[in-house]
Amino acid sequence: MRTMDDVMEAQGNTSCFSEQNLNRLLVSMKDRVIPEGSHLFWEGDFSDKLYYVKRGRIKLTKSTDEGKELILYMYQAGDMVGQADPFFSTKHSFSAEVLEESEVGVIEYKDLEILICQHCDFAIDFMKWMGIHHRITQTKFRDLMMYGKPGALTSTLIRLSNTYGEVQQDNSILINKKITHTDLSNMIGATRESVNRMLSDLRKKKFVEYVSGMILIKDLTALQEICHCELCPAEICRI
Repeated sequence: MRTMDDVMEAQGNTSCFSEQNLNRLLVSMKDRVIPEGSHLFWEGDFSDKLYYVKRGRIKLTKSTDEGKELILYMYQAGDMVGQADPFFSTKHSFSAEVLEESEVGVIEYKDLEILICQHCDFAIDFMKWMGIHHRITQTKFRDLMMYGKPGALTSTLIRLSNTYGEVQQDNSILINKKITHTDLSNMIGATRESVNRMLSDLRKKKFVEYVSGMILIKDLTALQEICHCELCPAEICRI
């Protein structure tokens, strides 16, 4: 079972890069400050860059034909954002919205390809990053398809605890970001009313509580049982 220490050790998705290779990546970047509410890119834009988040938060979303928004990922400092296919000319299949003023490093694909060609160890680390990216996506779809909306909701709460969690004195975990019911519904592809009912049920069972508008996980083990948690490593079990 994942320990409380594991919850506190969740890192950005670039933790797979060695210090030397991360420095190579940082040197190739051009820094930009992006205001809250703007977009790094829109669905359908040409994909020719990656973005390294130095501070701030960014969410990746996918829109349905009916106009409903599905939140695919939430990124913070230490994460790299973008479509992981630098050797192909493609269009973004999602949009990246800036949730709070953010500083990002912009990495052109042509510069990334030079690093990959010149440094074998960098290429290996980059493949590890791509693998982590794909595994996060696969596990999210697994939770939703195999264990329904309750499994998707509880796994999302666990992922949020690994990403933003602060362990309290009684070993409960406070998700130190205000996440609305609408946000949760967009993360799991459910209606807000369904999320309200499921959260109400979890609160009645004393698995979760609300503290100053933030979610407090009182019984992590119970949530893990609902979603049949496979105890993925912290770099995979994140929002």
